[in-house]
Amino acid sequence: MHVRAPELRGRGWLNTGGRELSLSDFRGRFLLLDFWTFCCINCLHVLDELRPLEEKYGDALVIVGVHSPKFAHEGEEAAVRAAVERYEVGHPVLDDPELVTWQNYTARAWPTLVLVDPNGYIVAQYSGEGHAHALDAQLAELIAEHEQAGTLTRGKSPYVAPEPAPSDLRFPAKVVALDNGFLVADAGNHSIVQLAEDATTVVRRFGTGTRGFTDGDQAAFSEPNGLTVLPADVATKLGYDVVVADTVNHALRGINLESGQVTTLVGTGKQWMDGDGTDVLSSPWDVAWWQDKVWIAMAGVHQLWTYDPFTRTTEVAAGTTNEGLKDGALKEAWFAQTSGLAVDGDRLWLADSEISALRWIDTEVHTAVGTGLFDFGLRDGKASEALLQHPLGVTVLPDGSMAIADTYNGAVRRYDPSTDVVDTMATGLAEPSGAVVVGNELLVVESAAHRLTRIPLGESATADEFSTRTQRPPMDIAAGEITLEVVFTPPPGQKLDDRYGPSTRLLVSSTPESLLRDGAGDSTDLSRKLVIDERVGDGVLHVAVQAASCDDSDEVEFPACHMHRQDWGVPIRVTPEGATRLELVLSGASTP
Repeated sequence: MHVRAPELRGRGWLNTGGRELSLSDFRGRFLLLDFWTFCCINCLHVLDELRPLEEKYGDALVIVGVHSPKFAHEGEEAAVRAAVERYEVGHPVLDDPELVTWQNYTARAWPTLVLVDPNGYIVAQYSGEGHAHALDAQLAELIAEHEQAGTLTRGKSPYVAPEPAPSDLRFPAKVVALDNGFLVADAGNHSIVQLAEDATTVVRRFGTGTRGFTDGDQAAFSEPNGLTVLPADVATKLGYDVVVADTVNHALRGINLESGQVTTLVGTGKQWMDGDGTDVLSSPWDVAWWQDKVWIAMAGVHQLWTYDPFTRTTEVAAGTTNEGLKDGALKEAWFAQTSGLAVDGDRLWLADSEISALRWIDTEVHTAVGTGLFDFGLRDGKASEALLQHPLGVTVLPDGSMAIADTYNGAVRRYDPSTDVVDTMATGLAEPSGAVVVGNELLVVESAAHRLTRIPLGESATADEFSTRTQRPPMDIAAGEITLEVVFTPPPGQKLDDRYGPSTRLLVSSTPESLLRDGAGDSTDLSRKLVIDERVGDGVLHVAVQAASCDDSDEVEFPACHMHRQDWGVPIRVTPEGATRLELVLSGASTP
C-alpha cells in the first residue's frame, strides 16, 4: 500500500534564503529526498547523477538533500554549510544532525533516495548510486499520470543560491613543492594554482576556473584533488611535469609547466561501473610516483590502481572494491575511500578516510592506526589505541615519521613507526587535507579556510581527546538463523537479463568475522539465510549487492544494460527480541 511521507524535521534549512520548509511546501510536485553525508564518495557521485534530472524536470520535481551525518564533525552546522558550498549543491538541504528524518524514512545507507509523489505518498526508494536512469524512467511515467489526473502543479524550486566570497583559493585539497614555489589543487575553483615561494602570491593558474573537461592551454577541470610531480628525467621523456587526479572528471591529467598545456592521460569523463575496463576511472583522489608508476587512490571503488605512463596502461594494484579494513595480500585487501598517498622508500603510505586509518603497503597491506568503518575519535598514544577522524592526507617528515592531516578533527597528527606512537602536532585547523615539508616547517592545506598554514615541525599540542562510534542506531537482530532479503525492482521499461550469466550478485561478510557462523560469502541469489553467533554480540554486517537491468522496450533504439550497486555496513545489536528478517532495498517501488 501507499505510505504517506513523514514530515521533514531537522536543525534547519540551507540554500533557501533563510526560509524554513515543510512537506506541505512541496505538495503538487514530485519530491526526491537525497539522504547523504559529505564524507561519502557514493553520495558525491549521486549529487552529480542528479544534476541532469534537476534540469530536465525542474518545474515538476524538487530535489531536497537531507544531510544525516556519519562522523561527529559532519554534525557541526558550519561544516555542513561549507560542504554544501564546496560541492555546489544546487537544491535545498535539510540539516538533520540527530538523524530524525533519516530514521523516520527508515534509511539504512548513505546514499538513499526516496521519491514522494504530488499527493505526499512515497512511491519509490533507492539505495546506492547508479539510479538516475531508473528515476528518469519512473518520473516520465508518473508525471504523465499525475498531469492527466490534475494532481501535478508545476512551479519553481525554493532553492536560493548562496553568494560565496571570491578568494584566490577555494577549498584547496593538496599541495606539492616546486623548485620555485608550490602547486595547489584548487578543487573549489576547478583549477591548479601555482604559488610563489611565499605560498600566497598567485603566479599562474591552470584551468579556466569553471567546471569542465577540456585540454590545451585553456583547460578545464572538475574538483581536482591530488597532485604528484614527476622526476625530471621522466617528465622530459613524457612531455609533462605533473599528474593531476581530476576527481569529478574521473580522469588523470598531465600538465606541462613550461607551456601550460594540459593533456588527458586516462579517463573519459565517465565514472567506472562494474564491467568497465581500466580505461575508465572512479573518483581518483590522490596520486603518487612510486616504483616507476603513478599510483592512484581510487576512492570511488575503494582500490589502488597504477598508471604506467610509458605504456599508457592502467591496472588494479590492490583492493577488491569491498569497503572496509582488511590487511594482507594486495588483491585481497579491503580499503575505504583512500584519499591520501605518500612515498617513503619501499613503503607507500595511505590515508584511508572512511575507516579513519593510516595504512601502508609494501608487498602486502598493513594498518598502523584504525579499527573499522564506525570507530573514530581523537586519541594519542600507542597506535593500537590511537584514534583519527576521517583523515585525507599523509606526509613523510624528515625524521621518518608521518604527518597525518586528521581532517575532521581539525588537527595534524604524527605517527612514528620506530615507536609505534601517535601524538598531536597542531589543532584548531579548518579541515586540513594535505601538507608538504618546507625547511623546518610543514605547509598545511586548510581546506575549509581556503588557505595554506605553516606549522613548525617540532610543534606539539594537547587536544581534547574523545572516542565515539557513528551515531547511526544499530539494528536489533535475533541470534541464530535470520533471513537477509535484498529488494530489487527493475526500473520501468527494463528487466533482469540472464542471457549472458547471472544479473545479480550478493556478497556478505561481518566484523568481527566470528559474528557470522554461517551465510558469509558470494552468490547470485538476493535472498540468504544467515546464522548469527550470540556469543559474539554486537558487530557490523557488510552487504554488497549489484544488479544489472537491461532495456526491454521496442521504443529504445539502442538498448543498454545498467548497473546498480550498493555497499551496506549495517551495525547490529544481538538481542533476544531482535528481528529475524533484515530487508535492504536496492531499488523498490511502492504499489497501491
